[in-house]
Amino acid sequence: MNNLHYKSLLEIGRLIQSGEMTSVAVTEAMLTRIDKLDSDLHSFFYVMRDSALKQAAEADQEIAAGKLRGPLHGVPIALKDLIWTKDAPTSHGMIIHKDRYPDEDSTVVERFRAAGAVILGKLTQTESAFADHHPEIARPNNPWGSALWTGVSSSGSGVATAAGLCFGSIGTDTGGSIRFPSNANGLTGIKPTWGRVTRHGACELAASLDHIGPMARSAADAAAMLQAIAGRDDKDPTSSSEPVPDYLALMTRGISKMRIGVDKSWALEKVDAETRAALQSALSTLTTLGATLVDITVPDTEKAAAEWSALCAVETALAHEETYPAQKDQYGPGLAGLLDLGHQVTALEYQRLLLSRAALKGDIAALFSHVDLILAPATAYAGLTWDTMTRFGTDQALFNGVLRYTSAFDASGHPTITLPCGMTAAGAPIGFQLVAAHFDETAMIQGAWAYQQVTDWHKKHPAL
Repeated sequence: MNNLHYKSLLEIGRLIQSGEMTSVAVTEAMLTRIDKLDSDLHSFFYVMRDSALKQAAEADQEIAAGKLRGPLHGVPIALKDLIWTKDAPTSHGMIIHKDRYPDEDSTVVERFRAAGAVILGKLTQTESAFADHHPEIARPNNPWGSALWTGVSSSGSGVATAAGLCFGSIGTDTGGSIRFPSNANGLTGIKPTWGRVTRHGACELAASLDHIGPMARSAADAAAMLQAIAGRDDKDPTSSSEPVPDYLALMTRGISKMRIGVDKSWALEKVDAETRAALQSALSTLTTLGATLVDITVPDTEKAAAEWSALCAVETALAHEETYPAQKDQYGPGLAGLLDLGHQVTALEYQRLLLSRAALKGDIAALFSHVDLILAPATAYAGLTWDTMTRFGTDQALFNGVLRYTSAFDASGHPTITLPCGMTAAGAPIGFQLVAAHFDETAMIQGAWAYQQVTDWHKKHPAL
């Protein structure tokens, strides 16, 4: 039991579902590890100890009776603290909501419960899922090194999953918030197509930009989690009715006929040396596996990043209209600044932004008439630190290098998978993205799975 915490989600699921281990024993072991490590890591906002053990006991009873619910049955996972849970508080990283208990579970929680997953608790996040943790809430520590940035806003999701405190977690992504912590913590994270996963019962940052997706330690584990939560939900009219493929069945088909688009100027020349070397190695591996590289030109994603801020600000202002500015003293400075920006954008300016966003979406979608996937960095800079990120709002080069590879795909709604591809000399993970056409999560999972069959970056873990 001492070595189970870094097993894959699918492996621990097989052990539980075969009867070799019990869900109760695994859950108890994870709770013990949380007790041991999380006072330093600060990844959990709220541990759902009693309900987790109850769910685990129910899973064991069902499995013993031959009622198997699928690969997540009995497996302990955790949720970002903006996913509604009626039996645990949902604070959205905000002091103003620290004791709020929703009246219902989110649809994502309902679907995890239907899949038999055990929910360990709620994970720390930035305030309202924007850029900064509230000053009164302890930010999580990256298990690879406390000076390293965790990535935001799904900071606790990244830390808990990388540290072996859960076998997978849920994050959300509005400008990069699944991809940044996946990259910073050496994880595999999926930002699905907008609408692929219902947003009912998830606190908003910016409704038309918010994506919900899994963060795990392999593409297969993330695919299994996505399978459980994807699909139409009548409670969310923006959720898609597109059929949900069997990701686990389809991911093993190989990539010998895949065309991977690469904009060398954008992806390789605007990143630091360690990131460039890791990306070039990843490209070499993908071509060895049979993929064909195709030269493409990506639209201006720095312009998209600049426009994202104002788009996000307007939608966030709407989400907070009941409490801001009426309770401004309860807000941290970063979120307050975003909300003030949202109140300043005029209707004409906003319409220009919407037209520009529509053009960006069309330009990115057009690329997939020539390629199956696009390779992108996760950020321009490897091994980002908390100290460096204090300049994020004032250093234009840093802002561009962090957001130009992520925010455009939130604005366009395209799915991406982020996965590790190297380490810096100082021991920080480096990752990259594969971007797919709308609702073609299968292709990017397929590419990531193939890559992880011949590399071991996703099997490296912090020494804790």
